[in-house]
Amino acid sequence: MKMVLSPKSREELHKAIADYLSSQGFMSALESFKREANLTQEQDKTAAGLLEKKWTSVVRMQKKVFELESKIAAQEKEYISGAPTRDKRLPSEWIPRPPERYCLSGHRGPITSVIFHPTYSMVVSTSEDATIKLWDYESGDFEKTLKGHTDVVQDLALDPNGGKLLASCSADMTIKLWDFESYECVRTMRGHDHNVSSVAFLPSGDHLVSCSRDKTIKVWEVASGYCVKTLTGHREWVRRISCHSDGLLLASCSQDHSIRIWALEAKECRQEMREHENTVECIAWAPESAAEAINQAAAPDNASDKKRQGPFLASGSRDKSIKIWDASTGQCLLTLTGHDNWVRDLKFHPGGKYLLSASDDKTVKVWDLKSRRCCKTLDAHDHFCTTMDFHPTAPYCVTGSVDEKVKIWECR
Repeated sequence: MKMVLSPKSREELHKAIADYLSSQGFMSALESFKREANLTQEQDKTAAGLLEKKWTSVVRMQKKVFELESKIAAQEKEYISGAPTRDKRLPSEWIPRPPERYCLSGHRGPITSVIFHPTYSMVVSTSEDATIKLWDYESGDFEKTLKGHTDVVQDLALDPNGGKLLASCSADMTIKLWDFESYECVRTMRGHDHNVSSVAFLPSGDHLVSCSRDKTIKVWEVASGYCVKTLTGHREWVRRISCHSDGLLLASCSQDHSIRIWALEAKECRQEMREHENTVECIAWAPESAAEAINQAAAPDNASDKKRQGPFLASGSRDKSIKIWDASTGQCLLTLTGHDNWVRDLKFHPGGKYLLSASDDKTVKVWDLKSRRCCKTLDAHDHFCTTMDFHPTAPYCVTGSVDEKVKIWECR
């Protein structure tokens, strides 16, 4: 293939070749080349070392091209193996796959919580920058910022009746309710004596539950904003709460290394589970669809009449492990290990086959419950991965990190 160079480029190349021949001591070749290339006897100083520099640059570029081609080939393989048309995966088996669809920037502090709206194509995020931000997860567009808290916003919850109300809690010791139509703060609830770390709606939507560094759990009436119950028992900071779908049970986890199961009506602690060796950061109730996989993992040879009915709860801890419990008996059924740092968030796949975990080791892991194995690891962020959510019906997953980024992942 004939190269086409401009007269100026050809002249620069000839000078560079002449400089290289001179620097290497190839004097006879240099004289012959100068005659044939019609170069003057005087050496051009601008050409000094130019040929070697260009060659080094070409080698570096070739290496970069090779690396990019390898990445493209790996992603192409990932896409083909992940495509439901190829492997005939059902939606209940779709899991997040790299690369991320969108990387959303805008927060000015570590991300503390992310959740999908059940109705709108929207994801909501909170941060240590004291703001709440709304994003369109289908387009990747930023929608709105909600301001009102004066310190770190720790957690979010959307009411179960269509997500008309958004609840947020903060280190400013308040809980705020936001109208999701007008985006106005309609109520601020005060009563905790320290950082409010987690908030959740009861399935009815009439009451809200919160927990705090003041070691208490409070139940609030949404209509009036009044605190109607206070649960005490944890000996340290209560990190997270989660309401069971029946509305009767509440789970909480704490810096005291324990998980507690509460009967809300009786205001009593039914179970106290203590097998983690460090702060329990997160908990998640298993959907009914996960019961079969958990039973098979807990006792593969169990007779059908001896299967545990649950309900089942997963917990993640600073001891780097994930445990799954039978909440009715307080028994630990299985332990999943593989993360290299704190486990910060957990979400069950709606299909019940998988459990997803986010960790300070910067990854998200997908665990196959039946086999107790990690079947997928996403190198999700450049810093601690602190929070995640899985859309209940659409094939999307969202993660947030100390790197101040929110990432949207497609599932297939």
